[in-house]
Amino acid sequence: MKALCRDCFWTGEQACRRCPACGSPRMLFHEALATLSMAHLDCDAFYASVEKRDRPELRDVPLIVGGGKRGVVTTCCYIARMSGVRSAMPMFKARQLCPQAVILPPEFAKYRAESKRIFARVRDLTPLVQPLSLDEAWIDLSGTTRLHGAPPAVMLARLQAEIEAEIGLTVSIGLAANKFLAKIASELDKPRGFSLIGADEAQALLAPRPARILPGVGPVLAASLDKAGLRTVGDIAAADLRDLADRFGAQGLHLHRLAHGLDSRAVNPDQGRKTISAETTFFDDLSTTAELEDQLWPLCEKVARQLRAGGLTGRVATLKLRTPDFRIITRRRTLPMPTQTARTLFSVARELLAAEPAGRAYRLIGAGLSDFVDAATAEGDFFADAEQRSLKSETAVDALRARFGKGAVVTGRALGREERD
Repeated sequence: MKALCRDCFWTGEQACRRCPACGSPRMLFHEALATLSMAHLDCDAFYASVEKRDRPELRDVPLIVGGGKRGVVTTCCYIARMSGVRSAMPMFKARQLCPQAVILPPEFAKYRAESKRIFARVRDLTPLVQPLSLDEAWIDLSGTTRLHGAPPAVMLARLQAEIEAEIGLTVSIGLAANKFLAKIASELDKPRGFSLIGADEAQALLAPRPARILPGVGPVLAASLDKAGLRTVGDIAAADLRDLADRFGAQGLHLHRLAHGLDSRAVNPDQGRKTISAETTFFDDLSTTAELEDQLWPLCEKVARQLRAGGLTGRVATLKLRTPDFRIITRRRTLPMPTQTARTLFSVARELLAAEPAGRAYRLIGAGLSDFVDAATAEGDFFADAEQRSLKSETAVDALRARFGKGAVVTGRALGREERD
């Protein structure tokens, strides 16, 4: 099998512009179509697509999902992207680029529910699913051909069609020889795309692309690579290994492998999300410690509540700040033992905040926990005494809010803030 129709799932050996069975032009042809088994699934403009599905009157208009005037773009539809709007862009700039756009606040509970629906269908094909976020995941379908009676490419095409027909959302799929190439492939033909990259063609396809497409290459490393004359993936692939090691250490060797299309990472279903975090953008810049801590406490509550709901504890606490000029400041601290309480996260984040220059203004604050450990296996005396009491108290509050609503219980600094207001 080298040819596949994405509409009727006809398969054949010869390349053709239209399906011999149904006439569809949505044809795939690849020499390795029957053997590739590593996939990356990415929902198309996920949050915006959910909103457009639920509000048909928005189907043909530019839509931005994000915060108010001082917030940032969470995501936007493809119509808005034609005007230059992008995720994480300041909202004021998005409004300038696309003044006719409809702007909606995000509804994360709804997006999480739709994500669960989509990935429940994915897990019907294989348990080897590694989520990267609510809207994307790697999928390892090796060894499933006999189980499903069809190779991975056919099963993925069927899955893609079922998600669109039954859930009303579209996804793009990349199928390749490894995780890195699968993610690259899923971005080649969005939306509703299905692209393949075989091991033999990977290096030639990657060579002209900018070095920043490689995993782990952020703005700082990209600038260092550029300074070293390594502007494209091909430049890195052709570079001397010893020189890369001298300049960039083990990371340079890793990038060299990726530049050759090599990636030995396996799909790890247990890895899942790397961080659980929450953040808020202020209507006006805040600069006093009391004001910032008032905003920080409910974020810590939200993060801790999500960890408890997922049966997780986190070992690394993070504080995130954004200055009025949009510079992001991130501070982290590794805890002696993992936690799932707002009390501990707030205590650590508060200390990190106190270490920043006094009086500096910020437009955003966030808190998070990462380096997860299953709560059932977490060990140590970090949960003793005050920590244990906090865990029991916060778990009780979870139960009350679940029964009577989020506003049923107001705790800690949130209560003090209401009294001051």
